[in-house]
Amino acid sequence: MTDDSAQALHEIHSAALDGMTRGPRNFLKWAVLNAEENHPDADLSEETFRALLAAGDAVLTELWSRKLTDWDFAKETRWDEATLARTEARRQHVYERLGFGSDVRKALDIAAPIDKEPGSDVITEQFTPWYTHERASQNAFYWPKYRDLLQQKGLSPAAIAHLDEATHSVVERLTDPEQVAVRQAKGLVVGYVQSGKTANFTGVAAKAIDAGYRLVIVLGGMYNLLRAQTQRRLDKELIGQENILRGADPTDPDTVVGIDYIGDDDEWDEFISFGARPSALGHFDIERLTTRDNDYKSLQQGISALDFEKRIRTARLYDPRNLHHAAARIVVVKKNDKVLTKLVKDLKQVQPLLGELPALIIDDESDQASVNTTDPNKSTSGEKKRSAINGLITQLLTLLPRAQYVGYTATPFANVFIDPGDSKDLFPKDFLISLRRPEDYMGVQEFHDLNSVIAPEDRTVANSQELAHVRGICDSTNDLLQEALDAFLLTGAMKLYRTDRSTENSFRHHTMLVHESVSQADHTELALRISALWHGSAPLSPAGQARLRALYESDFGPVSEARANGLPVPTSFGELKPHISRARQLINRGGTPVVVVNGDKDSDYAREELDFDRTPNVWKILVGGTKLSRGFTVEGLTITYYRRKTKQADTLMQMGRWFGFRPGYQDLVRLYIGRKEPFGRGKTIDLYKAFEAICRDEEDFRAELRRYAERTVDGHPLVTPSQIPPLVSQHLPWLKPTSRNKMFNAELLEIRSPGQPIELLTYPLDADATARNTKRWQPVLASLSTTPVTCHLLPSSAPSVAGTFHASTTVVPHADLLGVLGPLEWEGKNRFKPHLRYLSQLDGQLAKVDDWLVITPHLTDRHQIEASVLGHGPVPLHRRSRQADKVAFGRISRDIHRAYAQQLINTAQGAAPSPDDALSVGTRRGVVLLYPVVEAETDAEVRSVAATGSVDPSRVIMAFTLISPRSAIDSKRELVRFSTKDPNQRDAVIVDAS
Repeated sequence: MTDDSAQALHEIHSAALDGMTRGPRNFLKWAVLNAEENHPDADLSEETFRALLAAGDAVLTELWSRKLTDWDFAKETRWDEATLARTEARRQHVYERLGFGSDVRKALDIAAPIDKEPGSDVITEQFTPWYTHERASQNAFYWPKYRDLLQQKGLSPAAIAHLDEATHSVVERLTDPEQVAVRQAKGLVVGYVQSGKTANFTGVAAKAIDAGYRLVIVLGGMYNLLRAQTQRRLDKELIGQENILRGADPTDPDTVVGIDYIGDDDEWDEFISFGARPSALGHFDIERLTTRDNDYKSLQQGISALDFEKRIRTARLYDPRNLHHAAARIVVVKKNDKVLTKLVKDLKQVQPLLGELPALIIDDESDQASVNTTDPNKSTSGEKKRSAINGLITQLLTLLPRAQYVGYTATPFANVFIDPGDSKDLFPKDFLISLRRPEDYMGVQEFHDLNSVIAPEDRTVANSQELAHVRGICDSTNDLLQEALDAFLLTGAMKLYRTDRSTENSFRHHTMLVHESVSQADHTELALRISALWHGSAPLSPAGQARLRALYESDFGPVSEARANGLPVPTSFGELKPHISRARQLINRGGTPVVVVNGDKDSDYAREELDFDRTPNVWKILVGGTKLSRGFTVEGLTITYYRRKTKQADTLMQMGRWFGFRPGYQDLVRLYIGRKEPFGRGKTIDLYKAFEAICRDEEDFRAELRRYAERTVDGHPLVTPSQIPPLVSQHLPWLKPTSRNKMFNAELLEIRSPGQPIELLTYPLDADATARNTKRWQPVLASLSTTPVTCHLLPSSAPSVAGTFHASTTVVPHADLLGVLGPLEWEGKNRFKPHLRYLSQLDGQLAKVDDWLVITPHLTDRHQIEASVLGHGPVPLHRRSRQADKVAFGRISRDIHRAYAQQLINTAQGAAPSPDDALSVGTRRGVVLLYPVVEAETDAEVRSVAATGSVDPSRVIMAFTLISPRSAIDSKRELVRFSTKDPNQRDAVIVDAS
């Protein structure tokens, strides 16, 4: 087929599809109408169409992918005949209406497969539907323009359709801006680190403004650097040139004085344009109350002017006759108490109007600063005490009774711990939406072999994410910093190599991130060290070339050959070599390859090297800490050297700047990360494993959302946000979900500890409660052996306490043990309950535990004191005393006993057994160390209690330590689950709702 014939077919197909505004119609009829007028000789046969699709005709594939995706996702249509969106039935119905035969259908299914996965998972409170397809279309202006812009940027039809669907899910749960009754909705949108959350809230803002919201407040991070990034993004993709210029002529220097972007932003021509001011086109303008360079300063009539824009002066602003002719206002502010205080103060001056004003507050990084970190126990009986930013946001919501609040974050743990019973706070009471993982995104899954079925010995750079992308730093003597710098230079050369060979590969920025500490002094020292290594590396010398060649041939060459997916790859180091010098020149430009990113003032970040929007090419090594760890996108990031430690999972995850979109260079991305970082006295932690644990925490969180998403019973949501079952997990004991001051309202719900001791120390102080607890152990006491066994602790298990001890034993079925443990009473809060929830699931829900070996250790002859308890025994009595608080015991089990119990568990998992030990456990048997304890300071006191040979049950505390078998959960990992306390709501749903 000639180029002219192909062009003709493209025009016919495009015109025919554009004409199908009311759903799919017979394609041939529509195509013939256009062909007769413009291309009468065009070949419109299905055979030709199918052949072009099979040959990979990019234009036809794009046209049909977009249109079929629109029809696949369509809702509230008159042509779908009740077929469900994103199903085979819907697609086949579309084909039938188009009149296509089986061959074309098959070709289109290959070219444009059905995307059946939802774009988001939604936990929702019941709401009144108002944002129908018809309503969304009535005043649509900014959203269609934004959608078209995304299409021009090259987003796939499925990605745009999912964004459309996800943003619709948010807007429909806000209050109808035309509604007379006042109602505030609060929600949370959960994305991934550096995954396009801004695109989502830009879409939400566009749809909300079209629907009638007339004030949008965007809380854009805590620093000017981040606020300016957000402002520019909204200016470029939503507000547009004409709203920024406000009638000024961009070619006339006298009229554009003080207008940002004109003359200093190379991408000004790429800013969305409407062709004229929206108000001149019959729509309405957006006025900015902040600019790229200026945070909020003053309203300057910006809000009060709305009162004069009313067409019907006697009607409220939210009356549709007024609402859809008034301009919208956007404020992008950083979360700074001085700035927000000024905004609150100014709004109070126009307070009468605020009761009529539909407003939307979008809180980016909503788990940072927005969450109240004040201990609720310190609040007085009156107004709840709040931290600064939280208090100011709640004031905004009070001043704007028609305001809706939507938080955005990738680390939502702090948000779900907000008190649901505090109506003024920011708990997402109305909805919680988890966004789908975007296409072409590099996240935790791209750096970890999670749930890989490939044996470690069989893994290669082709089938292992870790082998392809991760390089472990194991000690200070081999810190790999020089190798990381060489990798940065090599990957820069690789990008230049690809740019020379393909117009599709253009790498504007190329960066390396070094993150070891939050200390500014450490940053300075590290920057000097990096500069010395860089300038002393002599990459063009014979030794330097040999070092680079070795790294390329052992690492980058094999990985790119396996993972480049059609991108240009040098056949040898020699082919890459000419680009190394140019890459080094670009990195050295400006005199230094290193940029230190820290400081206490926003002015410290107003530098060309950090402005990825206005600086044409940033090729630098960035050294920093906190300022580079949240919200700030490091463009072109290819090599990361990471060794910073923290005890909070959300903080650690936000430091993962290596997550994000890496178009054209995914195979080049490398993470150098600490595997044995010092952590406390004599301890080390594996940061790579810590990120893996966070990933599993996140997976569990999203799985819980998916489990209950939009499920209803009799038309009502099965669960609402305030009832969400345990959402937050903790797979590493030392890595908390978030900081302690954001977890005041967190409640432990479940603690899984396969193969690890469970020992509580707060037994009842009340004598009656103690007696009741002791009686609950009666079946176990009755079955204890009267002849002690000898327990041998191997030196390999615990060299410092190796030896033997005697013990009475019995075996108790799992169900019987739960019958004892379940009713036990505890002093104060029942801290055993989270463990009990886990143990109760070992009946086959999580795994199968058959029974428990109960071991009651005997003391040496010198300290041995025995007595009958409830008529059983005699049993050995152990002396223990409580700590200074007189509530908790310091320790119950002895080291030798715990080590022996652990030895039994380990032996069941394959460790070598003791050759002369009478006891053993299988993989489905746990161990209980049972101690009949008498609270006393001396042995003499214990003897007096047992003087009659029988002891009162109120004087015996049946203390215990449990160790479940390691096989008690398939993952063989510890796990902690939390829920949110809310005394004003129904209980959380914790049963399987399937």
